[in-house]
Amino acid sequence: MSSTVVDVARLIDLVGPRRRLMGVDLGTKTIGLALSDIERRIATPLETIQRVKFTKDVERLAALASRFDVDALVIGLPLNMDGSEGPRSQSTRTFVRQIKPLLPLPVCFWDERLSTAAVTRSLIEQDVSRAKRSEVVDRMAAAYILQGVLDRLRHIGDRSPT
Repeated sequence: MSSTVVDVARLIDLVGPRRRLMGVDLGTKTIGLALSDIERRIATPLETIQRVKFTKDVERLAALASRFDVDALVIGLPLNMDGSEGPRSQSTRTFVRQIKPLLPLPVCFWDERLSTAAVTRSLIEQDVSRAKRSEVVDRMAAAYILQGVLDRLRHIGDRSPT
């Protein structure tokens, strides 16, 4: 299986039974990660990788994907508010092209607009300190992104003929 970019609807055909999806919130300084459960219903924050060097970052990503039996990556695509793609989106697409030889998993992009803002707002409402928020926000944003795909997959599954 190669790291080809696929539509959300195709994930159903590409992910094996009892295999997980991994959510990725790609930032310039960190990479937030989240995992689905094996039934692909709930996204849980996993880890925040402090970015050091591309190869080391991808090695950590690949090690976690292997450890947790991940069959596909869901990567947040940072679109502009009007839905267009800017430099951050292009950087994310470049990252995906570069990981192909190192991490041959299908990739699904998911609109990540306002994900960090929504997570931050939720943490503030829970009275989480600023220091703790900065520690967890990236992996929680990855879970927020991944949960959007899991909800969409469940909706697609509910509508498919039996």
